[in-house]
Amino acid sequence: MSATASALSPSAARPVGDLLREWRRHRRLSQLDLASGAEVSTRHLSFMESGRSQPSRDMILRLAEYLDIPLRERNQLLVTAGFAPVYRERTFDDPAFAAVLGSIRLLLKGLEPYPALAVDRHWNLIESNQATQRMLAGLVPQWLKPPINVLRLSLHPEGLAPHIRNLPVWRAHLLDRLRRQIDATHDPQLVALLQELRSYPGNDAEGHGVVSGDIAVPMELALGDITLSMLSTTTVFGTPMDVTLAELALEAFVPADEATASHLRDMAASAAGTNA
Repeated sequence: MSATASALSPSAARPVGDLLREWRRHRRLSQLDLASGAEVSTRHLSFMESGRSQPSRDMILRLAEYLDIPLRERNQLLVTAGFAPVYRERTFDDPAFAAVLGSIRLLLKGLEPYPALAVDRHWNLIESNQATQRMLAGLVPQWLKPPINVLRLSLHPEGLAPHIRNLPVWRAHLLDRLRRQIDATHDPQLVALLQELRSYPGNDAEGHGVVSGDIAVPMELALGDITLSMLSTTTVFGTPMDVTLAELALEAFVPADEATASHLRDMAASAAGTNA
């Protein structure tokens, strides 16, 4: 999706006031709430939303900051209002992004022998370390042809789902994360992905066993006669001014017990011996 494409609406030609009003309502704020928080008058905000007044570049950025609008959609608001985008957006094959990808690969390598990967805003796999590649090659080699959507791979009945011992709880955990991401971004592609994932068999148990606000939910993955119990952790990049970097996330799977840690170390040692 380009920087000018709308996450709230398929029409990029809508007035900027309409888009600001939709983001305000999506954040469940009244005009008074937003005006007070962004330190503008309610009357001025009303005029901007109705189109009677055109917001300045600085005003759009101020409102977007308070509404916590993603960088991609902030650019879209600016373009809709006739201003140039503020936040840079690059593709993953852009030579200028090579240094960033190099740093990500170092981070993933540093997490060995534990699986770790990088995904974009739609959960498509960007990079992964050798531990991840070994695990997936041993379980679902048919899924390793790009593009790989990590959520689809995890929950599809022909993907990792049959190997996940606590699938109902793990599924509920992932779908809850996806719903919260949709609430933050209102991205239609994520909405479609959620609908697809919920159509997979077994969703009758959705939500059972998961407590909202849980810090972490273990994934119990059957690897032959061994069950690996791992906790997922997510890392994002501070406060970047780059759209592409802001939308990247690192997912690492760390052992939930010493037995799993030992198995992962043994797998890495065995692979190293085979390749020696």
